[in-house]
Amino acid sequence: MSMGQRTIGEVILEVKNISLRFGGVKALSDISFDVREHEVRAIIGPNGAGKSSMLNCINGVYAPQEGQIRFLGRSFGQMNSRQVAEMGVARTFQNLALFKGMSVLDNIMTGRNLKMRTNLFQQAIRLGAAEREETAHREFVERIIDFLEIQAWRKTPVGRLPYGLQKRVDLGRALAMEPRMLLLDEPMAGMNVEEKQDMSRFILDVNDEFGTTIVLIEHDMGVVMDISDRVVVLDYGRKIGDGTPEQVRANPEVIAAYLGTSH
Repeated sequence: MSMGQRTIGEVILEVKNISLRFGGVKALSDISFDVREHEVRAIIGPNGAGKSSMLNCINGVYAPQEGQIRFLGRSFGQMNSRQVAEMGVARTFQNLALFKGMSVLDNIMTGRNLKMRTNLFQQAIRLGAAEREETAHREFVERIIDFLEIQAWRKTPVGRLPYGLQKRVDLGRALAMEPRMLLLDEPMAGMNVEEKQDMSRFILDVNDEFGTTIVLIEHDMGVVMDISDRVVVLDYGRKIGDGTPEQVRANPEVIAAYLGTSH
């Protein structure tokens, strides 16, 4: 994998001894791992391993009963999703959270709202400035559209696009927030081989060109091994492996839990 412009940096996200229960059921048990700036960090494991629960803890959707999460030096147990977004964490969802009747362009513009809302008061006072700002936001969105090679569908309602392209628009909407860290929840789910290859390329390009740190959950082991710098493996809410793709691939516990059943 070409390193391009990126240099893997310091730890920016630290997950420490996270445990999460729903009623009496433990979804996560004492999970710890870290993410370094500019890396592609994968979380893998069979169905029901706790991957989505882990992402929801990082994202501020769930508050774990034990442990803490540090992001950019700040600890949060009880952060809400809005605060997490304002700190520079964006995410895509398994079930597309797109506005089906709205165009590709307008869907990606919704990702800019966070950037625009910060100075609404100022906008109200100086309309000229607001218009200039709107133009700047639009230009940024057009850059994303070019980058993701979806120019041909700029004005098309998202609901009319094939699934693989809808997932690309969802990625664009998250990128429009200019996140420090991007959480991808099964970005390849439901895709055919060609769509998976496209999405893998875009994830690597985002990582390379924008320098975005990427944390992804994925089912497809082959894809994960191809694009990740480091992989953490969950099984029934426990961590059973963590390291480079090579280390994880050779880990007997991972082979038993995961690789043995994936053929």
